[in-house]
Amino acid sequence: MFYRDHNPPHFHAAYAEYEGLIDINKLELIGGKLPPRVLALVIEWTALHQKELNENWERAKRREQLKSIAPLV
Repeated sequence: MFYRDHNPPHFHAAYAEYEGLIDINKLELIGGKLPPRVLALVIEWTALHQKELNENWERAKRREQLKSIAPLV
């Protein structure tokens, strides 16, 4: 997440040479490209941490420190 980023609330996910923008609320890829298996895992993680991601989005807008979010295990 970047403090100067645009709506909708989203984050950047990077994997190897790929990068995708993930809409936090719609649970979908809104830009870039990720391999299908990777995208599925990222969407699963997003669904599990939607509240935390939205809280971090608000922190980013206020230029506050983002909180760590647990990885998918």
